[in-house]
Amino acid sequence: MLARFTNGLVVFFDRWMPDALVVALVLTAITFALGIGLTETEPVAAVAIWGDNLWNLLEFTNQVILIILLGYALAQTTAMQKVLRGAAGLVTTPSGAYVTVTFVSLLSSFFGSGGFGLVAGAIIARTVGIVARERNIPVHYPLLVACAYSGFVIWHQGLSATIPLTIATPGHFLEGTIGIIPSSETLLTPWNAAVAGIIFLTLPFVMARLRPADEACRPISNSSLAENSESRSADIHETHTPAARFENSRWLNLPIVVAGLVFLYIQFVERGTGLNLNIINFSFLILGVALSRSPLHYLTLIVNAARMAGPFLLQYPLYAGIAGLIAGTGLAQMVVDLFVQISSPTTLPITSFFSGAVLNLFVPSGGGQWAIQGPIAMQAATELGANIPLTAMAVAFGDQWTNLIHPFLAIPVLAITGLQARDIMGYCAIAFLFTGVIFLISLLILI
Repeated sequence: MLARFTNGLVVFFDRWMPDALVVALVLTAITFALGIGLTETEPVAAVAIWGDNLWNLLEFTNQVILIILLGYALAQTTAMQKVLRGAAGLVTTPSGAYVTVTFVSLLSSFFGSGGFGLVAGAIIARTVGIVARERNIPVHYPLLVACAYSGFVIWHQGLSATIPLTIATPGHFLEGTIGIIPSSETLLTPWNAAVAGIIFLTLPFVMARLRPADEACRPISNSSLAENSESRSADIHETHTPAARFENSRWLNLPIVVAGLVFLYIQFVERGTGLNLNIINFSFLILGVALSRSPLHYLTLIVNAARMAGPFLLQYPLYAGIAGLIAGTGLAQMVVDLFVQISSPTTLPITSFFSGAVLNLFVPSGGGQWAIQGPIAMQAATELGANIPLTAMAVAFGDQWTNLIHPFLAIPVLAITGLQARDIMGYCAIAFLFTGVIFLISLLILI
């Protein structure tokens, strides 16, 4: 029965889900229609709001594109390839492949960060796919990549979670309403650890149960194998000119590596700063330079990675425009207000979970969504006397939950693995339904 249901979802998404860019265009049209039809916003005013916000994600765009470039280049260095292939070589069965990739993604997302989890999961999925094909292990590559993306579902419960870390920071924008909520009441609670632990212990095996019959498996493509081979064999062009000797000198990598390691010591030890996208990119850069053979070799790896990342650049401005429309027309407030109006002190965490899930489909950014939803949800929690930490975490649960059926945050995974969103969304939908049950039952118990 599970196989039939899974196959139905896979076929549905394969037939009906267009390219991720088309999804962004359709969501833009829907947001325009809702903003004009359900609010008092005039069409011209809606266009002005959309245009004013189109470039609001430029910093985030650069961060994500760099994490693709730098993460992929690091993975293609000779030393890292040995580590990755050694780890992938431990996989001897199809089920072991799916469990391993899901667990690595969960681990990286929870203890690292969302961005790190996406890249780490994608890289290990790609490597396992390559090794499985070389060893004739029947692994379905789209399911393997879905496993890599599904682990992202617990990032907002981990060490880099935006909402709980924000409200634990002195001077945050809602301090006047709710004060400082320490992490001991959100991230570091036994119930948050229990919810994450249940997903850790079950999701990898649920994803492994989705495997198709061996004869229906689709291995990693020949083009992906060729790209991998090309990156690994990036040659140093030996000539006798002074310029070429500089370009091919490993010693030129040393100063930036030493400076980078000193900065990371300052950042983590002296300043006590945690992980964020900038620090992850910085770490990938320093490690990539350290493990490459020369500046020219590292540049070659970056250029190879850029071929994958380029096609996804156009989607980020479109989602920035959608987020601007949702906030500027008042649609976001309408959604949150609707759920708040039907809430009681007991049910507010449940309605906040669902409103966070819905809003995330249009504003797929934890920080951006909290800026819109946070003031309304926290004001309602204060006035109703609801559990403020639980309500905030319920919003975080909803935010991370619908990521599983949204192609926007899957962009790094798709870029690295060479697949389209339609290839993985059928399997991600199963993970979406499964984890949704866990989140909902957990909240019902906690309220």
